[in-house]
Amino acid sequence: MALSKEENQRIVEQFRINANDTGSPEVQIALLTREINLLNEHLKANKHDYHSQRGLMKKIGHRRNLLKYLEKKDIQRYRNCCDKLGLRH
Repeated sequence: MALSKEENQRIVEQFRINANDTGSPEVQIALLTREINLLNEHLKANKHDYHSQRGLMKKIGHRRNLLKYLEKKDIQRYRNCCDKLGLRH
């Protein structure tokens, strides 16, 4: 279920703000979105995997909190992030 190192690095490079950025809200939201999408695919095939379902709900909540923080901090960065990821805003 975990992202491969190469895929993780690709996402970080795409969403980072500067060369040393690995923890900005945009990067964290992008990584969580990819993990959420993978878990959704897994749960379509394994409907009774309740442990993964709980993990999915935790990831969705974490992403929601990061999105709220980014929206309050800088609305333009929030909109750009949502547009890049295809999320509603």
